[in-house]
Amino acid sequence: MTGPAPTSANQPRWTFLTNHAHVMLCIAKEPDIRLRDIALWVGISERAVHQIVKDLEAGGYVMRTRSGRRNHYRIHPDRPLRHPRENHHDVGELLTALAAGSPGRSTPRPAPRETW
Repeated sequence: MTGPAPTSANQPRWTFLTNHAHVMLCIAKEPDIRLRDIALWVGISERAVHQIVKDLEAGGYVMRTRSGRRNHYRIHPDRPLRHPRENHHDVGELLTALAAGSPGRSTPRPAPRETW
């Protein structure tokens, strides 16, 4: 997994995947990941990650269980994608496609982004 792509003044600030997709991909690759680490990977605040995880839980896409002092997350890969044009595909298909060829945990974590 790699960190957020660097942006410059002449590059657009949009991406093809939402932060929800990026958060879910982090959880799928590392079910015991901390929200702080997800925030670093995705390049958003911990508060934003917390809200996204709550959204994913409420939608039935992620289940959170407590394991000691940490949380453990489980993806429900059989849940359909939400957009009407893609709801005949499930989350597992998306995660499989995104994970194909993606480096695993051995990739170093990115440095924290500077805040403005």
